[in-house]
Amino acid sequence: MTKVFDDATIARFANHYPETPHRLDHHLPAHALLTLEAIARLGESLPAASVEYNPGDLPVGIDAEAVPANGLSIGETIRTIDVCKSWAVLKNIEQMPEYRALLLQLLAELQPSIEAKTGRMLRPQGFIFVSSPGSMTPYHFDPEHNILLQLRGSKTMTQFPAGDARFADPTAHEAYHSGHQRNLAWHDDFAGDGLAIDLAPGQAVFVPVMAPHFVRNGPEPSISLSITWRSDWSFAEADAHGLNRLLRRAGLKPKAPGRFPQSNSAKAYAFRALRKIGLAG
Repeated sequence: MTKVFDDATIARFANHYPETPHRLDHHLPAHALLTLEAIARLGESLPAASVEYNPGDLPVGIDAEAVPANGLSIGETIRTIDVCKSWAVLKNIEQMPEYRALLLQLLAELQPSIEAKTGRMLRPQGFIFVSSPGSMTPYHFDPEHNILLQLRGSKTMTQFPAGDARFADPTAHEAYHSGHQRNLAWHDDFAGDGLAIDLAPGQAVFVPVMAPHFVRNGPEPSISLSITWRSDWSFAEADAHGLNRLLRRAGLKPKAPGRFPQSNSAKAYAFRALRKIGLAG
């Protein structure tokens, strides 16, 4: 496979990584692993815990537990995505060797730029999103560094500043890192502060760690590939939130973890020590 990211794109990524959302260009060609039928077969092969799908006509803000089922199987959902008014994500596609090879090939082009700033590229993961026209991915955040590559159709991702308590309260971070849902409380007055980035096939967007965002699909069915990774910095940030959760339980009001390039190592080490001796549950 030829290079997916050209030199200008890699330079743009290196300049903005890891804190600034930006659009990128990619040259991921039509690939046998990314046809609709191949993706449907992948969905049918993955463990149930690695598949999520539901009706696509959802509001921007909705509790994950309130999302209804669409009445179809994952294979049926993907094969009829043009008309079934649904949204689906296949998680951790790297569980399948051929998809892991594709993921690592893509990330290898960016790895030097990544490791120059945030250290080792850890835990590479891949996700495939298949969406009906007009589908909505509700307001949420994710713990990984993330690039979403648009392969078919169009969509608009609206991002909000990572680490800003107005858009995601510190307690939401702490709850997420203790196993709670990723969906966030939405308020209509947020709308004017989001950065909307339109994506067409051949375009991609970088999403910083824990940057709140929502995604609205365009007028055609959409296929997107998300390539993600963790870093020493992202794990330290997560563990600092873990310690803050314990401190808040004790009646304290801890300071939120710092965003890159600030280090959260002291809190992270403390939380890991408590976890090791069974006191961080």
